[in-house]
Amino acid sequence: MRVFHLSAECYPVAKVGGLADVVGALPKYQNQAGLKAAVVMPYYDRKFVQENEFDTVFQSSTLLGTRRLYFEILKEKTDKLGFELFLVKIPGLIDRVEIYSYPDETEQFIAFQLAFLDWISYSQQSPDLIHCHDHHSGLVPFLLQHSKLYTRLAATPTVFTIHNGQYHGAFGWDKLSYLPEIDLSKTGLLDWAGGINPLACAVKCCWRYTTVSPTYLEELTINSNGLEYLFYLEKAKGVGIINGIDTAIWDPKTDPMIAEKFSIKLLPKGKQGNKEALCTRFNLDPTKPLIAFIGRLVIEKGADLLATAMEESFNEHPGQFNFLLLGAGDKETERELIQLRDFYPEQCAAFIGYDESLAHLVYAGADFLLMPSRVEPCGLNQLYSLRYGTMPMVRTTGGLKDTVIDFGDEGGYGIRYNNASIEDICNAVSRALVLYNDEKQLLALRKLMMALDFSWDRSSKEYITLYESLKPTI
Repeated sequence: MRVFHLSAECYPVAKVGGLADVVGALPKYQNQAGLKAAVVMPYYDRKFVQENEFDTVFQSSTLLGTRRLYFEILKEKTDKLGFELFLVKIPGLIDRVEIYSYPDETEQFIAFQLAFLDWISYSQQSPDLIHCHDHHSGLVPFLLQHSKLYTRLAATPTVFTIHNGQYHGAFGWDKLSYLPEIDLSKTGLLDWAGGINPLACAVKCCWRYTTVSPTYLEELTINSNGLEYLFYLEKAKGVGIINGIDTAIWDPKTDPMIAEKFSIKLLPKGKQGNKEALCTRFNLDPTKPLIAFIGRLVIEKGADLLATAMEESFNEHPGQFNFLLLGAGDKETERELIQLRDFYPEQCAAFIGYDESLAHLVYAGADFLLMPSRVEPCGLNQLYSLRYGTMPMVRTTGGLKDTVIDFGDEGGYGIRYNNASIEDICNAVSRALVLYNDEKQLLALRKLMMALDFSWDRSSKEYITLYESLKPTI
C-alpha cells in the first residue's frame, strides 16, 4: 500500500511542535511494517534542506485564483529519514525560512495543497491512500471529491489526523476563488460559522479522521474552538490513536545528547550522572529533587500558572527542591519566570528558548516533569520522560490521561491531578517530594516507567489496521 503523508511539519526538516515528531516517525515505522509511506511537505530554507541533496522530480504550474504559480517537487536523494521525502517549492511563496506566521499563510497552504494534487494527478502518481495532517492539508479530501481537476483521484481514500483542534486555518469566502473549479452545490462542506474552515471541511469530507488520543476524541465534542457540534455529529467516523515516540532517537542507552548513557540496570548511576551534568550547567544542587518543565509558554500548556505555583511551593518547602524551565512563548510569562529565577537563584533556573540537546539532557537528568496543560491532545513530553525514568506530573486531560496512571492507583507510575490550577500544581509538588524521599519506591517506579512501550511500533500498527479497513472500497 502506497501512502502519502501530507503535513506542514516533519522532524528534522522543520519543527514547531509534536506534529513534526509524529510525521517524522510514523512513516518510517510504517515502512518497516511493509507499507510504502512517503511525506510531502512545503519547502523551507532551513538547515536540513541546505545540508542534503534533492532531485527535481516534477515541474509544473498551478493557479491560485488568477495568479499563475510555478512549482517544483523535490525529492531527497537517499531516503535518509527512512521514507521518501518530497518538498513542494513555489518561488516567492513556499521557499521561506519560517513555517508559520506570514501574512499570506492562507495562500501558502492552499497553494501547497493544489501543487500536491496537481503533481499526483498529472504525473499519474497513484497513492492507495492520502493521510492529511491538521488544517494545513484539510482541503485535500474535499478537492479530491468535488473538483473536476482531480476526478481521476476521487476514489482515493483519505485519513485526516487532528493534532490540535484549536487551530482551524479558517478564512473568508472572498478567497473561494483561490480554489480550482468545484461543484458549487457542495460549498456547504467548506463552510463553518460563515467562513471557509479547512479543519471542519476535512472532518466532513475525509473517509475517517483520527485524533492523537482516545480521550481527545471525546474532548473535541466539548472544546474545539467552535467545532464542538461538528465533532458530536461526526464522532462515529473518528478513532483515537495514541501517538508513539521514535525509540531509536529517544533511547537513554544510545542517546548522544545526554551526559551519561544508561539502561534500566544502570538506572540510578545514569540518572544521577545526567542530573549532575544538568545541575552543574545551571548552578543547582544535584542532591535535591529536580522538577522540570519543557514546552511552549502558552495558556494551553498551563504555563501562566508556573511562576506563582513554583513560588508558593518554594515558600512551602524552603530549600527542598529545584525547578528548571526550558521553553519560550508568551512574553509576560517569560518575564514572570525570569523574575522567579532571579529571586530564587539557588533553586530556580530558566532557559528561554528551545534547544534539542538540552531537552534530551533534561529528560535524562530531571526527577519529575511538570505538565499542567489545559489542553493536551496527546502530549509527547510525558512519553519521552517515561523513557528516561523521569516521572511525569500531569493534569488529567487528553493524552495525558490516556498515558499516565497515578502511582497511587494500581499499576500506576506517575502523578496526576484534576485541575489546571495553582493549588493542584502545589499539591503535586508536595506529593513528588514525599515520593522522592522513598528511594526504594521511586526506583521501582522508575524501572516500571522505562519498561513501558509507547513506541511507534505499537501505534503504527493501529494506523495500518485503519488503512486496511478502507481497502475493500479502493
